Amino acid sequence: MSDDEKLVDLSAERAKRVHDLNDKRLNEVRQAFEQAMPLGKARKKSKGKPKKR
Repeated sequence: MSDDEKLVDLSAERAKRVHDLNDKRLNEVRQAFEQAMPLGKARKKSKGKPKKR
C-alpha cells in the first residue's frame, strides 16, 4: 500500500487537540485569576537581625 505515508494516528491527533484545549482553558483561568488578584512586586526581605521590642 502506498497510502501508508498518508495515514494519520487519530489517537495522537486527538491527544494533541485535547491538550491544546486544556492549555487554552488554563491560560484563560490564569488571566482571570491575575485580574482578580494581581500580583504585586515581590517585597524585599530585610537583611540582618529583627529589631527587639
